[in-house]
Amino acid sequence: MTIAFVFPGQGAQTIGMGKALAEAYPAAKAVFDEVDAALGEALSQLIWEGDTETLTLTQNAQPALMATSLAAMRALEAEGVSIDKAAFVAGHSLGEYSALAAAGAISVADTARLLRTRGQAMQSAVPVGEGAMAAILGLDLEAVRAVAEEAAQGEVCQAANDNDPTQVVVSGAKAAVERAAEIAKEKGAKRAVMLPVSAPFHCALMQPAADVMAEALADVVITSPAVPLIANVRADAVTDPDEIRKLLVEQVTGSVRWRESVQSMAAKGVTEFWEIGAGKALSGMIRKIDRNLTSRQVGTAEDVAAITAG
Repeated sequence: MTIAFVFPGQGAQTIGMGKALAEAYPAAKAVFDEVDAALGEALSQLIWEGDTETLTLTQNAQPALMATSLAAMRALEAEGVSIDKAAFVAGHSLGEYSALAAAGAISVADTARLLRTRGQAMQSAVPVGEGAMAAILGLDLEAVRAVAEEAAQGEVCQAANDNDPTQVVVSGAKAAVERAAEIAKEKGAKRAVMLPVSAPFHCALMQPAADVMAEALADVVITSPAVPLIANVRADAVTDPDEIRKLLVEQVTGSVRWRESVQSMAAKGVTEFWEIGAGKALSGMIRKIDRNLTSRQVGTAEDVAAITAG
């Protein structure tokens, strides 16, 4: 059995996530303390006792989800399960930063600061109300690309997240994305759902945010990860620090090639995926990508106990 550790992206956040881990494992609590110190605020208090609306703000959700993933990783390590248990790491969008931190390529403090910057930059790149995203259900990537091209009409409209064979997300100018949702239904999509997001992520409209991240990443120490990263924009393994830096910038405007990333890991021999952190969205996608693959959630103290017991 070959295992990959995968790390969730935005949307998985919930109030209270990671609290039981922090109470059960001093090493998990230390992650939240380190993130609080790096940001100069009590983000952990917001995560555990705050309100959903504030936690969902991009600038909060991104470092919060990373902290929860790293707390779960530290809990595993406390039970004797190290990053070397995985053949690869990968993450969905911001989860790529969690994966790199887990693999020792970027410090937790630097990752927290980068994600705060990334969240702020992505939020401010496009005025609220001018961009949108929609999940197209029941059409494959090529069909959704054709829909996006037809819907664009001179505006930005792109396939942003290729999540699984049944779900592709489009992103861009609000009117264009709304057109894409209607065209997709005309072309046989089961559903087209406008997403409750505050900005059009992973499309050309995010170029100002990519410029900010290029500057921020230039000043951060990145080392080779302990295990290879399957990068979002390449859907293949990368270990070179300079290449990782470059791909993290491209990721802001580029598509999240999650379906292909999972297929790439499966082709390299991975048979089981551990979803490290909040939620189980990635596990659901993985099942739809390849029914022969298995997945396990590692987001609570009970999950850690179950995995280390068996």
